[in-house]
Amino acid sequence: MRKVFIIGIGAGNPDYVTMQAIKAMNEVDVFFFLDKGREKEDLVNVRKTICERFIEDPSYRVVEAESPERDAGGDYKSGVHSWHLEKARIFSKLISSEMKDDEYGAFLVWGDPSLYDSTLRVIEHVLVEGAVSFEYEVIPGITSVQALAARHRITVNAIGEPVHITTGRKLSEELLDDAASTVVMLDNGTALRSLANDDIDIYWGAYLGTPDEILISGKLSDRIDEIERTRAQERARKGWIMDTYLLRRVPRA
Repeated sequence: MRKVFIIGIGAGNPDYVTMQAIKAMNEVDVFFFLDKGREKEDLVNVRKTICERFIEDPSYRVVEAESPERDAGGDYKSGVHSWHLEKARIFSKLISSEMKDDEYGAFLVWGDPSLYDSTLRVIEHVLVEGAVSFEYEVIPGITSVQALAARHRITVNAIGEPVHITTGRKLSEELLDDAASTVVMLDNGTALRSLANDDIDIYWGAYLGTPDEILISGKLSDRIDEIERTRAQERARKGWIMDTYLLRRVPRA
């Protein structure tokens, strides 16, 4: 029976890779990398670096495939569902054509497979489709949320209070709770401006764990211009930006 590992590799720093992940990687015969184009080739290169650093037997194979793009038009959830189905067809073909019945394969997931990543849903689509059969195991990884808190030397939650994790898309639709700490991921850069006049602290990080890491913190109204300027500069320089931030409403005297 084929077996597929879904391995969380952390938020960009090879030192974030866990011992459990390294053990699993050393069992793998073939790694599947989805290429998101030249602008994001850094993400593929980090995966290759991790393999070269931690795998003892160099006989493993790497198979790359082009990742489909999500249609940004129309209904968001319908578009995501169609995108997942398209990725499932690619996964199914890769597993059936590139793995023998007794081999182990792996997808290396940025951060952790459980948090704002589609790989597990795509794998379930593949199994439901039934064109190829396999077992799979999930290996957790360090998320950008944990990396952000560590790099800013803060706790994610206030004492005895909840934590809310959301997206930039949803943040613009929600009120920031007086007590909760709110972590925002997948922001296209438009969500913060509407909150900039409120009494909120921000802890912002981009390219966490990588040599390009940038950290900005302080009162949101004081930092919003710097964050927006930095986002625009980095997107122009690299072609993409991956950032995460924590917002916390702080009572002030």
